[in-house]
Amino acid sequence: MLVDISEQELDEKWGKVKAFFSDKFADGEKVDVDTILYLIGVQELGTGKLKFEKDEKVELMHMATCKLLEPFGYFEFTAKDPDGWSHFKQVESIGDIDDNKQFELLKKACVFYFETYVWS
Repeated sequence: MLVDISEQELDEKWGKVKAFFSDKFADGEKVDVDTILYLIGVQELGTGKLKFEKDEKVELMHMATCKLLEPFGYFEFTAKDPDGWSHFKQVESIGDIDDNKQFELLKKACVFYFETYVWS
């Protein structure tokens, strides 16, 4: 897994992830992490629905975060509900990690997700 990836390699791969979203969904404009999480959540939900309420958008981002951090041992998938929403239980807290380390972990998780599910 990407645990021992160099900072330079991570930055290069993260740049590819951002470029993918920028090109596919933002007409070449820059995208932020929230947008990436939202779109991964939509992908994971798999309904193709394009309009979501504000609380649903937050839930999509949460679902994406759980999915991304699952391989790193922070969350465990428990079930999908009848509407297709994935549910996870928290296995390990990330609250003790400072914001910079959390962001680096999220970048690694996004790269791992893309290498596993999108680019494979």
